[in-house]
Amino acid sequence: MQTELRNRFNESFTEEKYQSYLEQLEALHPGALDFRNAETPLFIPKEFTQKMLDACEDIIDVIVDQSFKELTDRSIPPDIKIPKPTAYPDFIVFDFGICENEAGTLEPQLIEMQGFPTLFAFQAYHSAITIEYAAVPDTHSPYLNGYTEESYLKSLREIIVGDTDPKNVILLEIYPEQQKTRIDFYCSEKLLGIKTVCLTKLIGDNNQLFYEEDSKRVQVKKIYNRLIFDDLQQQENLGEIIDISQPWDVEWVSHPDWFYRISKYTLPLLKNPYIPPTYYLDQLKKIPTDLENYVLKPLFSFAGMGVVIDVTPADIEKVTDPENWILQRKVKYADVIKTPDGFAKAEIRLFFFWPKGAARPVGVHNLSRLSKGKMIGTRYNKDKTWVGGTVAFFEK
Repeated sequence: MQTELRNRFNESFTEEKYQSYLEQLEALHPGALDFRNAETPLFIPKEFTQKMLDACEDIIDVIVDQSFKELTDRSIPPDIKIPKPTAYPDFIVFDFGICENEAGTLEPQLIEMQGFPTLFAFQAYHSAITIEYAAVPDTHSPYLNGYTEESYLKSLREIIVGDTDPKNVILLEIYPEQQKTRIDFYCSEKLLGIKTVCLTKLIGDNNQLFYEEDSKRVQVKKIYNRLIFDDLQQQENLGEIIDISQPWDVEWVSHPDWFYRISKYTLPLLKNPYIPPTYYLDQLKKIPTDLENYVLKPLFSFAGMGVVIDVTPADIEKVTDPENWILQRKVKYADVIKTPDGFAKAEIRLFFFWPKGAARPVGVHNLSRLSKGKMIGTRYNKDKTWVGGTVAFFEK
């Protein structure tokens, strides 16, 4: 987006440098990098960054309002009731597309958000490696609000581990060794000294949870939750596993409720120029006549599953559970990132941490993704180059 830096990067790019870059990322944990990393980072002007941050603050105003929990109670599926809900989420991420408005001007548009972690640990390593690879000037940083790598990692450690012995803190997933984001699990272990544990390996005894290490039981006191319950419910042949909905003596980071409360479910509650109008399908009084300008999304899915891009009246009529769907005004991703084989679209995910005792969360870091397909995501970018995961560098 910043022409001088974009041209400088493109002119100095070589396939040899890119392959060396990938080797450094792969070396973080050989065999665990299971998604494509793009050839280039993003360079974001300060005015654009501020627009995203301002939109996030408007959203946070809604989240911290006393009515928010009541408004979002229905978002939590009745069969997923985890005890000991918390007052606020430890993490929130906001996804913004770099879009083009009707006047042809670039602006951010919120795509979705999650009260759930993302690649927090991997991105710290990824950013440091990318700074060297892309020769990023000191005028730009991947961090927000004055954060640095040191302060970012300190905050991450305080939220996830805090005063607890790291051996009593686990990263919880289902079949973590099979997850495409597993590189982040290994980076989390390295940075925080915690262990990744599969749900199938958890042991319950009275009201306490344990995992086994070297044939000895180790008590679990805190769970850094990376388990998506929608994913869990799709698993087959799990066998006998612990009932995570029991009142175990553990602390959740973040509590699973926030995955549902801060999600696509929240979008209809928001109003901001950089948030596309969104409606609960069961509360829609009239179907828009210009359905081609909308996207139909299931409330409880992830990774773009179930999204209908080219909506027709028949698609809406087929929905048997409209209370679980939203209709969202389409945004126009801009073909804005110049690459050797055409322009790419981009999406920026802003990381917000909520330190203990703070009144509000704060923006700290990011990850970004490039796409040349209809949507952002691996399945839409097969056999394409200059697409995939990356990092944005914000003008200071």
